[in-house]
Amino acid sequence: MRSNRLPINSDTPINWRIFKQLWPYLTEFKTRVFLAMLFLIAAKVASIYLPFVLKSTVDTLNSKSPDSTFILVPFGLIAAYGVLRLANVLFGEIRDTLFGRVTERAMRRLGLKVFKHLHNLDLDFHLNRQTGGLSRDIERGTSGISFLMRFLVFNIGPTLFEIVAVVGVLFYNYGVSFALIILCSVVGYVYFSVKATDWRTKYVREVNQADSSSSSRAIDSLLNYETVKYFNNEDYEANRYDTDLQKWEAARRKNRLSLFALNGGQASIIAIAMTSMMALAAYHVAKGVMTIGDFVLINAFTMQIFMPLNFLGFVYREIRGSLANIENLFNLLDKKPTVYINESADKLQISRGKISFTNLEFSYLADRKIIQNISFDIEPGQKVAVVGESGSGKSTLVKLLFRFYDPNRGSISIDGQDISQVNQASLRQAIGIVPQDTVLFNDTILENIRYGRPEASDEEVQQAIDLAHLRSFILSLPDGHSTTVGERGLKLSGGEKQRVAIARTILKRPPILVFDEATSSLDSQSEQAILKALQEISQGHTSLVIAHRLSTIIDADKIVVLGEGKIIEQGSHSELLAASGAYKQLWLSQQTTRTYKKSRKQHWIIKHYSKQ
Repeated sequence: MRSNRLPINSDTPINWRIFKQLWPYLTEFKTRVFLAMLFLIAAKVASIYLPFVLKSTVDTLNSKSPDSTFILVPFGLIAAYGVLRLANVLFGEIRDTLFGRVTERAMRRLGLKVFKHLHNLDLDFHLNRQTGGLSRDIERGTSGISFLMRFLVFNIGPTLFEIVAVVGVLFYNYGVSFALIILCSVVGYVYFSVKATDWRTKYVREVNQADSSSSSRAIDSLLNYETVKYFNNEDYEANRYDTDLQKWEAARRKNRLSLFALNGGQASIIAIAMTSMMALAAYHVAKGVMTIGDFVLINAFTMQIFMPLNFLGFVYREIRGSLANIENLFNLLDKKPTVYINESADKLQISRGKISFTNLEFSYLADRKIIQNISFDIEPGQKVAVVGESGSGKSTLVKLLFRFYDPNRGSISIDGQDISQVNQASLRQAIGIVPQDTVLFNDTILENIRYGRPEASDEEVQQAIDLAHLRSFILSLPDGHSTTVGERGLKLSGGEKQRVAIARTILKRPPILVFDEATSSLDSQSEQAILKALQEISQGHTSLVIAHRLSTIIDADKIVVLGEGKIIEQGSHSELLAASGAYKQLWLSQQTTRTYKKSRKQHWIIKHYSKQ
């Protein structure tokens, strides 16, 4: 299957426009951001004063003065040091607490935006997606956004401010030599960190790609657990998963080695700078130009500079990683559905419920037409069935009616309104469907039925259960309505799932009903009961039925026979039998008891009549 995950190219530059897209989330809580910045400045001022208090304390303790204040001053300075240290930490915590609301709200807003956007993308995207990889992209992207916003605002700018302030203090108090060492070291450190981080970003991307691939493989295999067991392919699946894990392991190893090179280079620059500063300070102390307190102050400032600078290297590295992580997230948001959605379009107005298919042509692939020049009407309140061999375009008509795709040519209208020109939500609200392959949510039976109309009362849900002949089945379950159906409804049989789908559609009660092989998984007794229920709920509703078993649609007002994407014939059951064409031959073929002969003969009939 073709993956719809966006390709990760190791050499692709980071999209810095992401910062522009994040800006609105920062400005949502302007007061909080402003207060957080004030506490940030207060914390930085406290941290810059700490070395001065430390210098005064050391110089006082080193003094031989018999002054009576000799005992009190050091303890006062030490107390001031403690207060400043506490203020630095507390102001930082208050800053993070204030800004936490901003990042959490941004994660919530963006997560919801991506979720809604994915639901707005067309069916083709979802048929080709890899769920595991997509899930990991979203998870890493939202986490990366939190990191990006927090550290970009509160670490890079403030750290650069602190570096400038310290360089200025050293230059003013101790001359150009100390300031120059710090400045050259900072420039060298930043240059090396940027270049090395840019170089290793490709390894971060490779790790992410390998992680998403292995996650997709694992989820795909677990979702198809029964198929794996049927074909005894546990070892085959394990080997395929291990192949992906080997790629992940190799990518992690390269990422780890590149991180070692980055950290080693940064540590070397810091060690050389601190050694140079301490050596120069020690030389001045030995010459009597500086005091021991000055030595301690310079040591404290040097550590104070390189600790956040070292953290700045980590932050920049992580920001690059975060940007790589959220690249796919924003690319997903940039992806446009092939089916155009006009949010301002008028809502579909159902007055009678007439459906018209006019000169429809459609193909999934350019060289293979699925539907060719199909035209027919479903009058208000009519039940129209479409029959034909597999691949003749029956289910494609349903997808076009729901506007999962737009036709290449022609149109579909409801009560004279072209469905491509009306609000898409109102279109789907007006149509209820019982699909051939019913997929349920991993929730209770009651909630799966209520999904047809979430605001429905319990009494309405119970009525739908009765009409779908689900009551006796539900009563036979230990937990009754509260029975969990399992992922994708795997705890229920095909027939039980279809009856849940029927109950769900009954609860929705739309003016237009679509039945796509709605009784294909039922036994004969259940089928008759369900058909009776469907006849009851179809009264007064326009119905489109996709059918294989002709016995289920003999009461249809009109039957359309398709072959190779074209209409072979159409009419009522009795009219088509009287015409002695393709439908009559299909009818006769389904009366035989030999399945093999029936399927062979049906295929021959469709081929024969579609070529006439």
